[in-house]
Amino acid sequence: MSDMHNSQNAHGGHGFETVAIHAGNTADPLTGAVVPPIYQVSTYKQDGVGGLRGGYEYSRSANPTRTALEENLAALEGGRRGLAFASGLAAEDCLLRTLLSPGDHVVIPNDAYGGTFRLFAKVVSRWGVEWSVADTSDPASVRAALTPKTKVIWVETPSNPLLGITDIAAVAQVAREAGARLVVDNTFASPYLQQPLALGADVVVHSLTKYMGGHSDVVGGALIVADPALGDELAYHQNAMGAVAGPMDAWLVLRGIKTLPVRMDRHSENATKVADMLSRHARVTRVLYPGLPEHPGHEIAAKQMKAFGGMVSFQVEGGEEAAVAVCDRAKLFTLGESLGGVESLIEHPGRMTHASVAGSALEVPSDLVRLSVGIESADDLLADLQQALA
Repeated sequence: MSDMHNSQNAHGGHGFETVAIHAGNTADPLTGAVVPPIYQVSTYKQDGVGGLRGGYEYSRSANPTRTALEENLAALEGGRRGLAFASGLAAEDCLLRTLLSPGDHVVIPNDAYGGTFRLFAKVVSRWGVEWSVADTSDPASVRAALTPKTKVIWVETPSNPLLGITDIAAVAQVAREAGARLVVDNTFASPYLQQPLALGADVVVHSLTKYMGGHSDVVGGALIVADPALGDELAYHQNAMGAVAGPMDAWLVLRGIKTLPVRMDRHSENATKVADMLSRHARVTRVLYPGLPEHPGHEIAAKQMKAFGGMVSFQVEGGEEAAVAVCDRAKLFTLGESLGGVESLIEHPGRMTHASVAGSALEVPSDLVRLSVGIESADDLLADLQQALA
């Protein structure tokens, strides 16, 4: 496994766990409160015209609670600037509007998240941006998809829901040679398990709704960049477009991040046990989990990740109806969309999170079941899956 994430140099001499708790979090100067307050406010008193206190004038432009989260995110990913948004897709939208102009081209994964695909296929394409798909697990496939107009290469690793693995450093080299920016959606891994900027990515995208928040009680998104100038451009567009994270949402994500390392360790541990059991089950035809030695991306994942994460997908004999039946029979695994919370979730991607890619090159197998493995007792989770598959 990679020891990149245990390096203290990337975090100002402190370990990741310390940074997760302390970065951006300073005691309230008035009361000494250890936990920063929620600045639930829209506007700020000025000391004379233009006399801003701490640079705050209006909470769409900046808010102290959101600033704390953004500083924390930048520190965790080893970036120069972090920006927090109202959702992951709001972050993606801001990024694309900042980086692209009509006529530009983007390479996206052939197994991209359904919401990302919808953004490209139904929204971005309407203002003249072209896109094509590639197997991003194969750098040669990415290179073949490039055009003279390619400005962005978009990667998810691990991908949603097929758990594909992309060699970030290798694709970063392809991007550099093409004069394109590499964007990595790090939602499935979190910065605790994987830090794309250290491997050559230009931008990291997160749905903060997932592992970063970690408790299924907040919706948010983030961008973290290595280039301060790009950070300034994104901040301008963030303010102009307005889809910012609210103070309460920012505070909830900050609270969740403090336990990110211990949660991700448990998610990964439980998912490994689940994947192992499923790989030996007679009714399961295929298990998709990068922690399994037979996974085609296992060696790369072991090189660039601290552990393999909490997401597991599998295919069942009997086709779509059998997969849906497994989802319906689960009791401890809650049938629902999203992922990354402490509770375990089960879903049928073809009918739920990835219904928007039906009939496209990104269509997912109809017999696929996706699990977000929580931090409950592993024995209880295994028992529930066994009865659901019976």
